[in-house]
Amino acid sequence: MNTADSRVELSWDVTGSHALGEELRGRLLEVLEGRLVDGVLVVVASQHRQQRRNRSAARDRLAALVAAAAAPAPPARRTTRISAGARRRRAEAKQARSSTKALRRRPDW
Repeated sequence: MNTADSRVELSWDVTGSHALGEELRGRLLEVLEGRLVDGVLVVVASQHRQQRRNRSAARDRLAALVAAAAAPAPPARRTTRISAGARRRRAEAKQARSSTKALRRRPDW
């Protein structure tokens, strides 16, 4: 299947966009830095046979990328400690496994 004729390239200049605020632009530049070429985000779509469908797919993919990058970072994970009861149960389970395996060994007379 020859999809070279229906291939679509969609580019968006993140650094020059006036639709973004400074804070949002900074977050997008930071999150998408691996995908940007001179501040321009390029999305390519060639999975469909029709150029119209590839255009729609490229727009959807660009919108999803920007929405994911613009989303605020999740809150940092709080470190927790394993409870004393959980540590005790783990040690008891290890001891039980050890004694079970010890019974499988050849006895040393």
